[in-house]
Amino acid sequence: MRYGISVPNLGDPRRLADLAVSAEEHGWDGFFVWDHIAGDHRGPRPACDPWVLLGAVVARTERLTMGPLVTPLARRRPQKVAREIVTLDHLSAGRAVMGVGLGEPADEFTAFAEDGSRRARAQRLDEGLQVLDAAMSGETVTLYGHHVEVDAVRFEPRPVQRPRVPIWVAGIWPNRAPFQRAARWDGVVPLVAGTEGLPLPTPEDVGEICSFVAGMRPAGPFEVVVSGLPGHEPTAYEQAGATWWLDGCDSDEAGVSDLAARVTQGPPRS
Repeated sequence: MRYGISVPNLGDPRRLADLAVSAEEHGWDGFFVWDHIAGDHRGPRPACDPWVLLGAVVARTERLTMGPLVTPLARRRPQKVAREIVTLDHLSAGRAVMGVGLGEPADEFTAFAEDGSRRARAQRLDEGLQVLDAAMSGETVTLYGHHVEVDAVRFEPRPVQRPRVPIWVAGIWPNRAPFQRAARWDGVVPLVAGTEGLPLPTPEDVGEICSFVAGMRPAGPFEVVVSGLPGHEPTAYEQAGATWWLDGCDSDEAGVSDLAARVTQGPPRS
């Protein structure tokens, strides 16, 4: 199992970049950042752009795996995201990961006159993933979807990682559709229905998810990424099949401060 930290893109971006540096210095393996527009379930908050923050982290680290976790691809232009993730992959010499999901809350769509229905978000997510995959292949991209169109465009350069930057897909268990989607890519970030903040599946949930996904994909590397909170023990999750444990926090000032203190203690390796 590898260990990382998961931070909100809320608050002072300089402090969050410092936190990434501290994580690397204290033996953590990854740094991942949320992607909200103006706040979270607590309401409006000072927010920063996750891609700009990740660029700052790349410049100050040498070892950390990093990426958005998760970005709502449905509210971003996939051609722009393709440029961003490949640039991050080159700047980091192959340390980038692309975390995606439908995006919550829905009002981050509807407040800007965009369709926030789950069906529309799911369609845009799947079409956006097709664009990302094709853009990273080095081949000419042509796609005429319900929401996304690309007319014979070739994206260069290809990412450092092959065949592409790994794509991790978030999903709310026990809904099956997000996990069927995740099985087509490189990893899954399981959440749990009926929870807020940083939801944590049980080890039993993780075992069921691993079995469900394994039945839909060939053998090979696949990441199962669990976000935890203080007081949770990662060992049972590793035994259930999790490959990443992310130490997270609430999005308020006290939560980030507490995470910063935990980071200096190093990852909870068994």
